[in-house]
Amino acid sequence: MKYVIETDSLTKMYGDFLAVDDLNMKVKNKSIFGFLGPNGAGKTTTIKMLTCLIKPTSGTAKVSGYDIITNPNDVRQKIGMVPQLVSLYKDLTAKENVELCADYYGLTEDEKEERIDDLMELVDIKYAENKLIKQMSGGQKQKVSVVASLIHRPDVLFLDEPTIGLDPTTKMVLWDLIQELNDNGHTIILCSHDMYEVEMLCENVGIINLGELAAFDTPQGLKDILMHRKEQELLKEMEGLSSAKEFAEKHLINESIKNKTNDGEFDKESDEESNENSAISENIIGNVMDKGTGIVTGIVTPSILAKNQNMNISENLAELERRSKEVSVMVKNMSDEIKKDIEDLDIVYHMTVNDTVDGSRLTINVDKFAKDSVNNVILSIVKHNGIITSINTKDPSLEDVFVDVTSKKRINQENIKENS
Repeated sequence: MKYVIETDSLTKMYGDFLAVDDLNMKVKNKSIFGFLGPNGAGKTTTIKMLTCLIKPTSGTAKVSGYDIITNPNDVRQKIGMVPQLVSLYKDLTAKENVELCADYYGLTEDEKEERIDDLMELVDIKYAENKLIKQMSGGQKQKVSVVASLIHRPDVLFLDEPTIGLDPTTKMVLWDLIQELNDNGHTIILCSHDMYEVEMLCENVGIINLGELAAFDTPQGLKDILMHRKEQELLKEMEGLSSAKEFAEKHLINESIKNKTNDGEFDKESDEESNENSAISENIIGNVMDKGTGIVTGIVTPSILAKNQNMNISENLAELERRSKEVSVMVKNMSDEIKKDIEDLDIVYHMTVNDTVDGSRLTINVDKFAKDSVNNVILSIVKHNGIITSINTKDPSLEDVFVDVTSKKRINQENIKENS
């Protein structure tokens, strides 16, 4: 079986509200699939239809080869579910809870005992089989939930926020368990808001927004699409601008930077403030530059960090790493004025300049939390007649993709890519 889940125009309405709109999606068999979406996007409704808890208004889906409308009982035999909120009887032991699930699925006594022992050994909870649920930690409860969901040998396991509220060590244990279950042949449907978790575990990711499938690809594929689109949008927009002043007026809210573009005249008060901040920054870590080559080889700490006088150098370096985003720009007509202007920006941490036959490649680390960091760099280039031939940021995160996709009101179907 190539696809363990196939939806066909799956739709669900609650009165006049369209919760899931014509959903068409395929999930590979024996894969880990990340199903993401903001609150109210239709993710939970979709899972409820796939697990036969509610019926679709129209359309259908197949799970492990069975139709959710015509063969719901067969579907239920093929799926397991670990809900976000642990649904175990707190006054029963771990083993008693799992035995109830085994009885529900009709396992024989011999099969039940053997299966429970094997699964508890697999998830490393055998030592606590006679412990009451109410006496267990969050991680222990989740492990018992996994055992209960696997007791009937399902093909597909749905995990809804399995590591929410758990400490980092317990999270890692469950991540290893999820990978091991997948290695043993289970298809995992992972619903999570932890983008690191999704990117680390999932082969493919689907993002639902406003009831529609907004994006579908590998984690890296989604990031590549976003990076390419941002680059093309920026280059296209720059082609239509006639001056650096126009770019500043269109993109920047920092009035002191706008003032610097007026026929080369600078706002004295703003410039003095900028110079003061730069001086403070250099006192903390320093701007190390090879005067012979003009290549900046050290770190230029922005004034936002300089304001905290209690931070030592190591703390500053750690904060720089957390805040840093890499921007790569290819520039023709590179000049000392461009280089100096970029160096003087408060949002720039570090820059290298490498000359090539096609121009100068600027690799710049900027403050990723600053609203206009990339725009400020662009302005520093174009206002000194530099020509930008390419620009891109280093590998956006899956969280960047999620925010970008789910902030849109209309879905760009080009983001949907079926992996066959």
